[in-house]
Amino acid sequence: MAAALRRSIFTLASYAAKTAPRITPRVASARLCSTETYPTVRPQNAVERVTLSEFGQYVAECLPKYVQKVQITAGNELEILIAPEGVIPVTTFLKDHTNAQYTNLADLCGVDFPTRVYRFEVVYNYLSIRYNSRIRVRTYTDELTPVESINDIHAAANWYEREVWDMYGVFFANHPDLRRILTDYGFEGHPQRKDFPLSGYVECRYDDETKRVVVEPLELAQEFRKFDLSAPWEQFTNFREAAEEIVPKKEE
Repeated sequence: MAAALRRSIFTLASYAAKTAPRITPRVASARLCSTETYPTVRPQNAVERVTLSEFGQYVAECLPKYVQKVQITAGNELEILIAPEGVIPVTTFLKDHTNAQYTNLADLCGVDFPTRVYRFEVVYNYLSIRYNSRIRVRTYTDELTPVESINDIHAAANWYEREVWDMYGVFFANHPDLRRILTDYGFEGHPQRKDFPLSGYVECRYDDETKRVVVEPLELAQEFRKFDLSAPWEQFTNFREAAEEIVPKKEE
């Protein structure tokens, strides 16, 4: 009986396979080649550039005391360069103004330019969820001049500012807990400064005799060798256009 049941199932399967309509699979057309010159570079949007340009002019007209320069970089990224004393007013304006609503601090970082008088740049990247827009705010300082903390405006800035202080030594005034966050206790110096050696000054190791981790002056086992190798991501800037400065319109 089991053999007869198997034969019946096989017969039904064969009949269904013969009588079922044949459907040719339709494969979505794929681009075998690209006509883009640099497909890795984000394409420019003319409408978006006009919108960003107009908004940058609007911010410059509303805060002429603090905004020093407005520009569009990398195709469609709006940047506002401000004076250090304008960090709190500009941040408050971008967060609370109806036409901005940049309520999300996406990132806060530092940059070191040793040849400049004000060698450090503090970069703020904001996101407006309401308008699905991003903006970059940049200011400058040196080793001794503090920058006002925005922790009371954006709570997310707490650890970001601690990281900039740890890596670059930029002091943030009125920060509730400005202490190192990445380096070890008792660390001296700021590793991300360009004049800080790549090898550092000290090294950590576990000592079997004392049964603990000890910190000792750095001792290189071999002669230092310099490898001059070009990384592939260093060539990406060659495809970027120069920043386009936005000049505010003057009333006649």
